[in-house]
Amino acid sequence: MRLAVFGATGTIGRALVPVLAREHDVLAVSRQERQTGDGATWVRADVADADAVRRVLEGVDAAYYLVHSLGARDFERRDAESAETMAREAARAGVQQLVYLGGLGDDSPNLSPHLRSRLETGQRLASSDVPVTTVQAAMVVGRGSAAFETIVALVDRLPGLICPRWVSTRTQPIALADIVRFLAGVCGREETLGQTFDAGGPEVMTYRQMIEKVARLRGRRPLIVEVPILSPRLSSYWLHLVTPVKAAVARPLIEGLRNETIAKDERLRALVPFALMSFDEAARQALARA
Repeated sequence: MRLAVFGATGTIGRALVPVLAREHDVLAVSRQERQTGDGATWVRADVADADAVRRVLEGVDAAYYLVHSLGARDFERRDAESAETMAREAARAGVQQLVYLGGLGDDSPNLSPHLRSRLETGQRLASSDVPVTTVQAAMVVGRGSAAFETIVALVDRLPGLICPRWVSTRTQPIALADIVRFLAGVCGREETLGQTFDAGGPEVMTYRQMIEKVARLRGRRPLIVEVPILSPRLSSYWLHLVTPVKAAVARPLIEGLRNETIAKDERLRALVPFALMSFDEAARQALARA
């Protein structure tokens, strides 16, 4: 099959492209020029540019949409408009499948702007007659994942953490290698067309537990104190000061942490069966590559 991966330079895209290229003809799409590598052909295009998207999708059988504008002031509008462009041009080009990586927890009645945007992006992608396969995941444990890198930075830089209540929110993190296997596994499969699947790792845990596990792997024992009041705005400024994450990225991520992100169905594991990686092993691999 001829595939296009939009968002190929992101954390997921960089890992997914070489896996897909083992069996398919892959166009790796990014906004910046890249040299050919990873078995794929790199092309330059911006999902906000309909003409560029149209050129990329010519002759493509399926396309992966791994794009988001997190960090931009108007990320919700940008993501919605870009998804509409992708849906329209995919239909025009005769693309047979769109694969979208969404977020777990988007069925909550009090969605954060970030999770609401991920939900709306999926809806806009499905606005044409091109079937969309949506894989929903929580935090990805791997090098380059903003959420995981934030945890590592907090552990490495602070002997003690004053944390808001969101550190007790439950989530189901998944290893980078595992989400890549799921995404690659749904490609071209008729039974996945128009379907939404949950993808979670083998463990449900709180963010505090993840911080403590990373700390043990780093040989640290930080003091963690939970406080009842620490707004998303203040939390984002705090993370901006003590981690590499910009406040514009940290705030929407933190706002989303009040929503539990746990897989509610196991259909994807039946369709793409393999042994899931534990949090400890995924974190250990990510830290070794840092």
